Amino acid sequence: MADFKGKKVLIFNSASMCGYTGQLAEFEKLFKENNGKLVVIGFPSNDFMQEHKEDTKIGEVCYGKYNVTFIMAEKVKVKGNEAHPLFKWLTETQNKDFTGPIKWNFEKFLVDENGTLVHRWRSNVSPVSPEVTSSL
Repeated sequence: MADFKGKKVLIFNSASMCGYTGQLAEFEKLFKENNGKLVVIGFPSNDFMQEHKEDTKIGEVCYGKYNVTFIMAEKVKVKGNEAHPLFKWLTETQNKDFTGPIKWNFEKFLVDENGTLVHRWRSNVSPVSPEVTSSL
């Protein structure tokens, strides 16, 4: 995360067989519209049993179907005792919205230029909604 100091970072957990997978196109739009000011990072996860086991299939969805150019990280766990440390921090850190476990794919977390978690949105909030874009 130190590489992104001075930029806002929008982080989300993804799954390529989820009903919200179309949000990848919205994340891409947001990323392109805020080029240079916003880093977008997706973390595939099979915690809700909606992600491919093979990384190549995840790549086909992200890069083939949705043509994403933002960062897609390796598949991680986002909930429970085995959650990746980043997601432990994101779900336990106080922010103005809420804390607690991730309930579904495509939850969104906005970290400001100083590395402070400032916002969190549930899966049903579109990345291009005024609720999100007004925070960027």
